Amino acid sequence: MPSHIFARVGLWQDDINSNLASVAATRKTVAMGMGGEGHQFHAMDFLVYAYLQCGREADAEKIIEEVKAMPPMHDMYGMGFDPRTYALSKFPAIYDLELRRWSDAAALKPVDAAAAGDKAITYWARAIGAARSGNLADAHKDLDEIDAIRKELIAQKKTDSADAVAEDYSEASAWVEHAEGKNDEAISSLRKLADQDDKLGEEPEGIPAREMLADLLLEAKRPQEGLAEYQTDLKFNPNRFNGLYGAARAAEEVGKSDMAKDYYAQLLKVCDGGSSTRPELTQAKELVAQR
Repeated sequence: MPSHIFARVGLWQDDINSNLASVAATRKTVAMGMGGEGHQFHAMDFLVYAYLQCGREADAEKIIEEVKAMPPMHDMYGMGFDPRTYALSKFPAIYDLELRRWSDAAALKPVDAAAAGDKAITYWARAIGAARSGNLADAHKDLDEIDAIRKELIAQKKTDSADAVAEDYSEASAWVEHAEGKNDEAISSLRKLADQDDKLGEEPEGIPAREMLADLLLEAKRPQEGLAEYQTDLKFNPNRFNGLYGAARAAEEVGKSDMAKDYYAQLLKVCDGGSSTRPELTQAKELVAQR
C-alpha cells in the first residue's frame, strides 16, 4: 500500500490521494457484489491522520460523520470484528487529541458495540483529556477502566491486545502523573514507550509517544530537552503538525529564534492550501512575517 510510505515520509497530499483511491476501489468492489466493504476503514484511518497533519481538519471531521452514518459492517476475518466500531472509537479520539481539545476528549463516550480493546482507545483519550484539562478524578476513573480492560484481555489470553491496552494505560498515566507534579515518573514512562516505538518502527496512525514526551518536557519547563525530543521524533515522523509546532515553540523558549522561524515556516508549507483556522497557524504566520 503506497500510502504507508507516503505517511511515513510526511507526504500528506500523496497519502490522501492514495487513500481516497483505495476507498473508491473498495466501494467499487462492493457495488459489484464482491463484498469486502470493511477494508475501506484502514484507508480512512490514514486519511483522518493525514488531514489532521496538513490543516484539513474539516475533511477529517467529514470522514468521522460519514462513518457515523454507515451501517454495521459484516464480520471480518471470521473473528466477529466490525471495523466500523473501531473507527467510531479511534477517529474521534485522535481528532480531539491532535487538535488539543482536551475537554472534548474527556467527554467522549465509549461505543456500545465496540470490542473491549476499542473501548480502551476511548478511555485513553478521555484520561489524557481529563488530565490535561485538570480533572484528575475523572482521569483516574478512566485509567481504572483501561486497566480493567487489560485484565479482561489477559484472562481471555489475548496477549497482543492486552499489550496494546497496557501502552494506552502507560501513556494516559504519564499525563496524570504530570498533572500531579510527578514529572520524573511521567518522563520515564513516556521515554520507555518512545524508545520502544523507535525500535519497532511503528507506522504513523496515531500520536507518537516521543512527541508526547516532548510535549510533556515543554510543559514541565524543560524546553531544551523537549526540543531534542521533537527533533528526534520528526526524523521518524516528518511533517507532523504538532511536532513542527512543538519544535518551534521549544526553539523559541531556548532563544533559538531563527530555528523557531524555520520550523514555523515548515508548518505553514505543510498546511499550504488547507482551510484551518487553528491558532498555531496564526502564530506561525505572524512570526515568519517578522523575518
